[in-house]
Amino acid sequence: MSTQTAPSRVDFEVLLPSFRKYWYFVGATALLSFLASLLEGFSIGMLIPFLQTFTEGEGSPFTTGITWIDTYVLGVGASRLTQMYYICGAILVATWLRALFAYRTAILATVSRSRIVEDLRMRLVDQLLSVNLSFYSKTRSGQILNSIITEIARTTTALGIFFTVVTRGSLLLVYLGLMFWISWELTLFVLGLLVVLSLGLTSLIQRVREQGSVVTEASGTFTERISEFIAAIRTVVAYNRQEFERNRLETSVNDLAESVVETTRRTSIIRPLSEAIIGTLLVVFIVITVQFFVVSGDLGIAFVLTFLFALFRALPIVHEMNGLRSNWAENRAGLANVAALLRREDKPYLADGTQSAGPLRDGITFDHVTFGYRSDDPILKNIDLHIQAGKMTALVGSSGAGKSTLADLVPRFYDPDEGRILYDGVDLRDLVQHSLRERIAVVSQHTFIFNDTVAANIAYGRPGASPEDIRRVAKEANALDFIEDMESGFETSLGDKGLRLSGGQRQRIAIARALLKDPDILILDEATSALDSVSEQLVQQSLDRLMEGRTVLAIAHRLSTIQNADWVVVLEDGEVVEEGPYSELLARNGHLSTYHDIQFQLAGS
Repeated sequence: MSTQTAPSRVDFEVLLPSFRKYWYFVGATALLSFLASLLEGFSIGMLIPFLQTFTEGEGSPFTTGITWIDTYVLGVGASRLTQMYYICGAILVATWLRALFAYRTAILATVSRSRIVEDLRMRLVDQLLSVNLSFYSKTRSGQILNSIITEIARTTTALGIFFTVVTRGSLLLVYLGLMFWISWELTLFVLGLLVVLSLGLTSLIQRVREQGSVVTEASGTFTERISEFIAAIRTVVAYNRQEFERNRLETSVNDLAESVVETTRRTSIIRPLSEAIIGTLLVVFIVITVQFFVVSGDLGIAFVLTFLFALFRALPIVHEMNGLRSNWAENRAGLANVAALLRREDKPYLADGTQSAGPLRDGITFDHVTFGYRSDDPILKNIDLHIQAGKMTALVGSSGAGKSTLADLVPRFYDPDEGRILYDGVDLRDLVQHSLRERIAVVSQHTFIFNDTVAANIAYGRPGASPEDIRRVAKEANALDFIEDMESGFETSLGDKGLRLSGGQRQRIAIARALLKDPDILILDEATSALDSVSEQLVQQSLDRLMEGRTVLAIAHRLSTIQNADWVVVLEDGEVVEEGPYSELLARNGHLSTYHDIQFQLAGS
C-alpha cells in the first residue's frame, strides 16, 4: 500500500460514499449553521437603527421600506425610548435563536463526523475482508494498523476541520455581506488585504502540508515496529536482543517525535504572524476610513461603527481560518492514506461465482495449473493432479517445493495464473466462495487461537453450537482432559494468540474446531511437525478420527504420518515428479524412497 502525501480529487471521490450515506446530517449541519449566521448578521445589523436612535444629527430614523418590519421590529414612528425597546427585543430574540441553532449545529456536526468516521472504519474492515490474500503478502501489517488506528484519527481531525469551516465560514460570509451592504468600497479594500495575507501564508502552509506526510510515514514505521516487537517478544528474549530492539524502537520514536515537533513549529508561526499582519493593516484601514469616508460625510457614524463592529467580529474568524488551513495541511495526509487503503482498483480481488458447492462426489482436479505470488516467479508449474473424493492424498517434497501453495489453491485463497481447478468438474471460479469454504477445514502447524474462551475458539467455524457438541468434539480431539483442568473449563480465556497453551494443546483445539465444522474436505498442513512424540501421538489419534470418511489433502513433513495415505504426490521445484501409492513409490527407488531413507536413517541414529 503506497503512502500518499496529500489527497487528490480521486481520493475525495473514494471518501465521498461515506458523505453521501449521511448527507442529511451534513445538510442539516450546513442549514442550521447558515441560519445561525443570518441571525448573527441580523443582530449586528440592528446596531444601525439602535445607534441612530441615540445619535444626534442623524436625521430621519433608519427604515427598510417594508412596512411590517419598520413598524413591529424597528418601531418607526414611536418615541426614541420605544424604538429602543423594539430594537433591543429584536436583538434578544435573534440572539437566543442563534444560540439555539448554534447548539444544534455543534451537535449535528459531531454526529456527522462520528457517523462518517464510523462508516469509513467499517468500509476499511469490509475492504480488508474482501481483498485477496495476496494483498497481505505484499503489504506490511504495521502500515495497515497505522491506517486503521492513527490515520483514521487524523481523518477525524480533518473532518472536524471541514465542519468548522462550514460553520465558521458561513458566519464569515454573513459578516462580509453586511459589510458589503454598508460600503462595498471598504469591503473590497478589506478583502484585498485579506487576499494578500492569504497568498503570503500559502508557502508556509505548503511546508506544513509536506511535513504532514512525514508524520504519516514516521507513525507508520513506529506502529509497524512496535507491533512486530510485541509479536516477537519470545524470540527477542530468547536471543537476548532486547537492547537491539530498544534501539530500533528508540530511533522510530525519535523520528516520530521530531516530525511532530517540526510540524508544530511550522504550524505555530501561522496564527501569530497572521494576527500581527492584520493588526497592522487594521490601523491603516481605520485611518483611511476616517479620512476618506467619515470626514467627508459619505458614511454616518452609525454605519461606520457597525461596519467596524462586523469587521472586528470577522477578523478572529479569519485568524481561525488561517489556523484551520495549516491544521488541514497537517492532517490531510491522513485522508490520503485512508483513501489509498479504500481504493479498489489497485488491489487484487477474487470474483465470486454463482454456483453453490455441493458435497464432493468425484474429486478435485488440477488442470495444467501454474501459479506464483509474483507473475515472473511461478511456484507451481503446469500441475496436473486429481484428488479423489473420500480418499487421503498426501503431498511430499522438500521445503519450498510448493506443497502449501498447492493446498492454498483448494479453498481458493488464490486463483491460478494459468489452468483450472475443478470441483466435481466445475471451475472453482464459478462457485460461490462461501459455499466452497463451508465444505473445507484447515488444520496447520500454525494454528491461530483467538483471545477468547476455549468454547468460542472451538465453535469458531460453527457459531451457535451447543455446549454438548463442543464437549463431544473436544473429547474426540483428546482435548477434554486439559480443558477441564483449566480454572474455568470451557469458559477459560486463552489469552492473546493462545499463549497459555502448549503446541500440542493448540493443535487439539484446532482439530476440535475442524471436527465441529464437520467438513467434506480436510487440509492438513504439517499439523504434527512441531510437536514432541507424546503430543504427536495424541494429536495423530485425534487426526485419525477427524479424517474418517473425508477427502483429505495432507502435507507431510514426517513420512510416518502419511504411510496409510491412499495416494502420495511428490513435488519438486513446483512440479509433480512422481505419484502413486506409498508402497509402490518406495519400490521405485525414486524421490519418495530417498526421503524415506533419509528420515528413517536419522531416526535410527
